[in-house]
Amino acid sequence: MTRLSLRSLRARLMLIILVPLVTLGAVIGLWQIEQSRQTAKDVFDRSLLTTALAIVGDVARSGGDALSLGTRDLLSNTSGGPVFYHVYAPDGVYVTGFTPPPVTPIRGLNAAPPEGVEFFDVTYNRRPVRALRLYDVATLDGISGTYTYTVWQEIAVRDAFLAELIRGTVLILVVILGTLALVVWFGVVVGLRPLVDLEDAVSRRGLDDLSPIQRPVPAEVQGLVRRLNTLFGQVTQAMETQRTLISNAAHQLRNPIAGILAMAEAVRSAPDGDAARARADDLVRSARHASDLANRLLTLERVQSDTAPLERSRVALAEMVEGILDLHRDEAEGRGIALVADLPQPAPSLSADRMLLREALTNLVDNALVHGGPDLTRIEIAAAPTDAGLRIEVRDDGRGIPPEQHATVLARFGQAEPGPGSGLGLSIAEAVVDRHGGSLTLAGASDGLTVALDLPTIPKPPTE
Repeated sequence: MTRLSLRSLRARLMLIILVPLVTLGAVIGLWQIEQSRQTAKDVFDRSLLTTALAIVGDVARSGGDALSLGTRDLLSNTSGGPVFYHVYAPDGVYVTGFTPPPVTPIRGLNAAPPEGVEFFDVTYNRRPVRALRLYDVATLDGISGTYTYTVWQEIAVRDAFLAELIRGTVLILVVILGTLALVVWFGVVVGLRPLVDLEDAVSRRGLDDLSPIQRPVPAEVQGLVRRLNTLFGQVTQAMETQRTLISNAAHQLRNPIAGILAMAEAVRSAPDGDAARARADDLVRSARHASDLANRLLTLERVQSDTAPLERSRVALAEMVEGILDLHRDEAEGRGIALVADLPQPAPSLSADRMLLREALTNLVDNALVHGGPDLTRIEIAAAPTDAGLRIEVRDDGRGIPPEQHATVLARFGQAEPGPGSGLGLSIAEAVVDRHGGSLTLAGASDGLTVALDLPTIPKPPTE
């Protein structure tokens, strides 16, 4: 993890949190602006109505001669600006106020008046105004009928009031969103601080330090740390396995290579062609032994260190067993050893890595031929179904291995007693079975050896 990626994570978190908040704030702001516009309109309309009613009362009391001080105050500064008024008598005669009044866009002055109150927007003296017309039936100075009261105010006054409301709304939203952004930024920085500390701790490590991470981390990151620790452990184990392989290979191949060099020198110094050919045959056998040892080392390493899924396929066991026995039949017949397959009918099949399973069984037959001793007369490969899957057994009637030495022979290069062979056959077979999620067991002592491979029908993960 790098600081750049952490900055990117901060940016992503900020965007994930702030974009919805800003969007919500914009929606609320637009809604509030519309509400402010409607509020301003309602406030001004109520102010015009209040002023009109006050004028009606004063005209009724004074006959249109004078307005009260309260009404004059309303006219001088209602909702932030002056209000104008005009009163017509029933016969269209001017009573009081400013003249002439605004006219509605549809009706003229002499049109039949509607009942109640009407509001309208109109241009008056080249200025847009909001006007109210109120109709009242009254008797003034002996004249009875419907009196027409008109009050109006410039819309610019309402717009200034609306702009003030909008500025206040926007300012409040900006303050709220700015505060939220600051809180979110602070929360993200503080919340990601354990990741920054973890990154610093990992970056301070040396290249060869793969020890588990022990520092406390938040619960959301514990899974990542556990996975990293598991990965560190696997890398450490793989590196240790490779170091062991190199060490073992260097130790085990030293003698065969030395023998090959000595025999090559003997071939070069042979006195005649017959002696050279004889020494060349020994050289070829030594080279084959070294090649076989190297191949088995590489096979064991590949089986134990490879973490990729097995390339499973349906394996016809009878065909595989017959091929393995045919491979060893010439050597076995030359020594008077019977190779037998004891498989149920129909022959079972299983899902396995064909190449690895063949390698394991081949190594077990090789082991029996090499270590079975002079009394070895029979090698048998048998198979039988079990509750968990399939058991394959490689049996021989040779010298056997005492139970106390089973752990020794299962180790790399382990042998019950010094002799030919690489000491890797059982290790390879056990590793192959373990990769398939099964188990390998040894049975028998002085009357021979049975190596049992228990393979599950349903693959299980190999043990670590």
